[in-house]
Amino acid sequence: MARLKSFIWLVGIPLCIFGMLDRGISIFADNYVSFTEFSQVFVISLLLLIWLYLKPGNLSVAEEVAGQGYLTNLIENQDKLYLSAAQTRMLELKDYHLISQRHILPFPYLCQIYHLLNLKHLEMVHSFSLNDLKVVEVGHLRPTRLGGALKFKTILDSPLNVLKIWRQPTAEAELVLHTPYTIELKVPAYGNKRIIVIFNVVPISHKEHELLIDIYSNLGWPKSLLQVLLHAASYLTLYEDLPYLARLSQKSFATLTKASSHETMSLFKRFVDLYSSHSCLATEALG
Repeated sequence: MARLKSFIWLVGIPLCIFGMLDRGISIFADNYVSFTEFSQVFVISLLLLIWLYLKPGNLSVAEEVAGQGYLTNLIENQDKLYLSAAQTRMLELKDYHLISQRHILPFPYLCQIYHLLNLKHLEMVHSFSLNDLKVVEVGHLRPTRLGGALKFKTILDSPLNVLKIWRQPTAEAELVLHTPYTIELKVPAYGNKRIIVIFNVVPISHKEHELLIDIYSNLGWPKSLLQVLLHAASYLTLYEDLPYLARLSQKSFATLTKASSHETMSLFKRFVDLYSSHSCLATEALG
């Protein structure tokens, strides 16, 4: 029953977004905003906000991690050292927490790790949602005891790119591998503000994993507006990810590691160097 509720809730998100886009396109096509059209957009936006608030089991992952209520599954699947590192970072950011999402995906854990540590996937997989963002310069890997950090420069080619509402056309982002299960993406915004995404990837079985997404920001926007925008963006990128993850699941671990020589894959290479013999990969045998 819980899975059914979550599925129905998930289906409602793109339906609301489609309705908003449809009404928005209609308004721009007419070059005139009638009271009826404005009312329709307002009602759909309000419905989306309420729908997001009514998420089944609506409890933030950050709150659960802080309260120790969620940790049973993680402790069973992760070494306590890695768990502590993830906890520490999330607690550092908790005052800026905006949204949490939890997804169970029918793909091996390694597929998600490869996907998140591959900088080029921002161009290849998310060309629509990121409006043709380009990775143009990759810095040197800064190794840490449990992972590493990598800064990279991105540009927004399109003059109409919606991301320009909160960041410069050229900006430096950072990807951090905290543990074999926790990855952080730091996205710059105007005025030295940031949007930070924490991904926790938890193996469930040989062909299934749980993806936990927590997003934090110190942007000065209204919190409710930011939550709606970030939920919508997160679901859109997840839908874009699914075909890519399916393709990755058909590749062998050896094939994936061979592709890690490019500079955009240096964090994945670091992951392989550190954890190729770790228990989290010992049972991974991608088809």
